Amino acid sequence: MQPVVLLISLVLMAALSAAFWLAARAAHGPAPGPGANGKRTGLIWAMTILGVLVSAGSLRQWPHALAAPGDALEVNVSGGQWWWDIDTTEIPAGTPVLINVTTEDVTHGMGIYDSNLTLLTQVQAIPGYTTRITYTFEEPGSYRVLCMEFCGVAHHDMVNEFEVVAGEE
Repeated sequence: MQPVVLLISLVLMAALSAAFWLAARAAHGPAPGPGANGKRTGLIWAMTILGVLVSAGSLRQWPHALAAPGDALEVNVSGGQWWWDIDTTEIPAGTPVLINVTTEDVTHGMGIYDSNLTLLTQVQAIPGYTTRITYTFEEPGSYRVLCMEFCGVAHHDMVNEFEVVAGEE
């Protein structure tokens, strides 16, 4: 999806640049004829409507707008300098998990990594706010929660783990 959005953005930026270039070029020429203001107004409205449609279309699938499924397991994670507290230590594989993340002190970046330390998902933990993210762990194993936002001298010790266990057949 990202390459498509990038391509659309580049095309629209080129079109906008061309429109500004034409407008600047026309400003140095003779006075516009009758109906020129109507054409400019129409062009501005067309570009505005196109921009809104492209923005709405590209943001429609934004992960933050997705709701957790009704059968999601709810897990609460709270953070502080320099710890993570997870209220669930075993998560069944293949089950959607709604993770509620809070912090008591400063902003932390909560990253969840698999056993190979591959980042699977991440979210910001912001004081006074509960951030929610939904993720489904497909493979059983140990997963690590690490802080991704430098939060002080013991930032490197801000680690916790949980297990994903094989789901019931």
